[in-house]
Amino acid sequence: QVQLVESGGGLVQAGGSLRLSCAASGRTFRSYAMGWFRQAPGKEREFVAAIRWSGGYTYYANSVKGRFTISRDNAKNTVYLQMNSLKPEDTAIYYCAAASTSSWPTYDYWGQGTQVTVSS
Repeated sequence: QVQLVESGGGLVQAGGSLRLSCAASGRTFRSYAMGWFRQAPGKEREFVAAIRWSGGYTYYANSVKGRFTISRDNAKNTVYLQMNSLKPEDTAIYYCAAASTSSWPTYDYWGQGTQVTVSS
């Protein structure tokens, strides 16, 4: 069982930056691929970024490529999402998720989400 807790959301002006963190419980954090997803009001949840177990491979949605960076610190059981050049359309609840080696690319565990609001 893995528990995920996101933090770092908030209100920021367009063009600004935020860094989201996702702290994971359990000693097998490094065996999970980690992802960030988001859901805006009235829209379906969408993929944002993912990072493989060792951190050597990362994946991004086209809408955030070049602006967002996903990283992980296996010693701290934490995954990060650095968000730069934020746009109003980035406003959403951001969720952290974990995928085991056997279920990837399907995610097994989800956090409760953190709100990101970008004002114009």
